[in-house]
Amino acid sequence: VRPVWDGPTRRMVDLEVIPLALLGRPRVDVTLRIYGLFRDAFPQLVTWVNRATDLVAGLDEPEAQNPLAAACRREGHSARVYGSAPGAYGAGLQGLIDSGQWEQRGDLGEAFLNWSSWRYEGLGAADGQGGRLQVEADRRGLEQRLQSVQVVLHNQDNREHDLLDSDDYYQFQGGLSAAVEAVSGRAPQLWFGDHSRHQRPRVHRLEREFDKVLRSRVLNPRWIEGMQQHGYKGGFEMAASLDYLFAYDASTGRVPDWSYGAITEQWLGDEQVLEFLRRANPWSLRDMAERLLEAHNRGLWRGAQKNQLERLRQLVLEAEQLVEG
Repeated sequence: VRPVWDGPTRRMVDLEVIPLALLGRPRVDVTLRIYGLFRDAFPQLVTWVNRATDLVAGLDEPEAQNPLAAACRREGHSARVYGSAPGAYGAGLQGLIDSGQWEQRGDLGEAFLNWSSWRYEGLGAADGQGGRLQVEADRRGLEQRLQSVQVVLHNQDNREHDLLDSDDYYQFQGGLSAAVEAVSGRAPQLWFGDHSRHQRPRVHRLEREFDKVLRSRVLNPRWIEGMQQHGYKGGFEMAASLDYLFAYDASTGRVPDWSYGAITEQWLGDEQVLEFLRRANPWSLRDMAERLLEAHNRGLWRGAQKNQLERLRQLVLEAEQLVEG
């Protein structure tokens, strides 16, 4: 579907279905996992998504060309927006990652399902401008949706942040990926949509985005030097980036193995960086060494060298002494 705009105000006033002949491909059945902040701030968008789904579900087209309509007939409803319970935020993974109280990826997928199984439907006017939402707990419906998911896509509309700047990215894309794998028994494809230039959106594999973020920021000497100018906060940001990398790997298995060794060498193998961490934030030094060891112990970092692991163990003890002192 595509929006219908009111010319003078540039306000969206309706939706129209793109004919198959013009579309040039089969339609796609899309399920949205809505973030709590957007749910609260833009409830009318849920109504618009529901309207879009209803329009496509009502078309008389072959199943191969319109899988959404066929699925809606089987499921008895066209709702495609799921999220956390009203008043709740997040996707349930952060607590498990921080505490280490998980054994396998399926545990992370289960947490995501527990936090994401509320179905949202708009109750506004037919033009999509209503702001009231109908919410229903529907874990069975969410699992039914995820059984057929082939691709998990995350869109990002700016370049002020990246995938390793916040826990939200791994919680939502990583959590959804883990949930799909737990429910369907197969890992979905993972894609990243770069909408920072809305005139020219780009879509590529998540693995490529990891490679870009690692090389352009995390392992960039200029960024590492920049963090040292921010004292305690700089050390905290370095440790947080490693935490988010680890969590993305735990939930998806798509982080390149070499990244752990590269971080070990460029961060904790550089005496200048080490001295900065010892002085400004020994807590982050301890946490980074422990996280890298955890990555190895959980089988995420397979290429770890014995000397690297021994060095990390020594740094944990050294950092503990600095913290206690």
